[in-house]
Amino acid sequence: MSVAPDVDSPWGHWLDQQALSRREQGLWRQRRVMGKGYLDFAGNDYLGLALDPRVIATQAEGARRWGAGAGASHLVSGHLAVHEELEQRLAALVGRPRALLFSTGYMANLSVLQALCDSHTAVFQDRLNHASLLDGARLAGARSRRFHHRDLDDLHRLLARSREERKLVVSDGVFSMDGDSADIAGLAATAASHRAWLMIDDAHGLGVLGSDGDGCVGRAYDCDQVPILVGTLGKALGTAGAFVAGSQALIEHLIQYARGYVYTTAQPPAIAAATLEALTILEQEPERRTRLHANIAYFRQAAAQADLPLAASSTPIQPLMLHDTERAMCWAEQLNSHHIAVGSIREPTVPKGQARLRITLKATHQRHEIDRLVSALIECQARESGS
Repeated sequence: MSVAPDVDSPWGHWLDQQALSRREQGLWRQRRVMGKGYLDFAGNDYLGLALDPRVIATQAEGARRWGAGAGASHLVSGHLAVHEELEQRLAALVGRPRALLFSTGYMANLSVLQALCDSHTAVFQDRLNHASLLDGARLAGARSRRFHHRDLDDLHRLLARSREERKLVVSDGVFSMDGDSADIAGLAATAASHRAWLMIDDAHGLGVLGSDGDGCVGRAYDCDQVPILVGTLGKALGTAGAFVAGSQALIEHLIQYARGYVYTTAQPPAIAAATLEALTILEQEPERRTRLHANIAYFRQAAAQADLPLAASSTPIQPLMLHDTERAMCWAEQLNSHHIAVGSIREPTVPKGQARLRITLKATHQRHEIDRLVSALIECQARESGS
């Protein structure tokens, strides 16, 4: 028997107040069903692998072979040979002894920080780190000291003041809303000088940066320099899930203590199979990365000629800085009327006054599609100025 919700209950009243507050601030979030015929300049499928026929076919065959799901956690009966092979391939890609699969990047970050940190751990985070990194430290009961974005001097000062024995420096590799990259060499040197470990979440660098698509860390830095490396599979590799790569001791510790790994069903084996195919394409078709970076350069040149206010970024994430929330929403709606999808980002995802359009480029975008986007942005600009 269904029962109507009691809107007069404390919980019902609280939900109403929370909804009203968010609407009044102009921060109400809504999902949009992506329609057919839309140009996607919002997603993170940087290499276009999510729609690659080979990746799709491999995932379908994997489902026929192993079933729709793993059926259990990795530590029970859900860890299959295809998962083991994928972990080995991922470890090889980033030059680490071992890798451990997770269902999502958010889960990977929460799990690592929960398993490694407690109230006696000093955690130092870049101010623009992803929410999952901030939440992971909070879950662990560790206080996060936030250093100014990409400011090694500020990080050094904070580390020098700490008296905790175990220190952990945490940073995005490529910052998801700004598109700029961390100074990995500088972070590694600063952390080492204070006997701290360094954790890098390379969600948006993997597959895109590095000589072989191994990311902004990859094989360029070893486990001593970057002991904890996180990567996601649902962006440039086009599938789903994430992994943590590091030393034998780190991975064994996570298997023992990471609750987000121990107490959840393993990744569907078909997705693992599809990711293996994506890794093969990444290795065999470096021209995808070449096309992606050519598209980034082409878009930035066209935007500069039109005096569009792009932030400095050489990655697929291209923020168009509009500052005002209402303005960003208006531009996004105008682009939507042209069947062009972009991300409209405002507080609390970014600081107040930093609202923007988050435009992302793919290897599979054609030049005429980029031209269409730029023309639509110029139209938004012209409407604003009344010309």
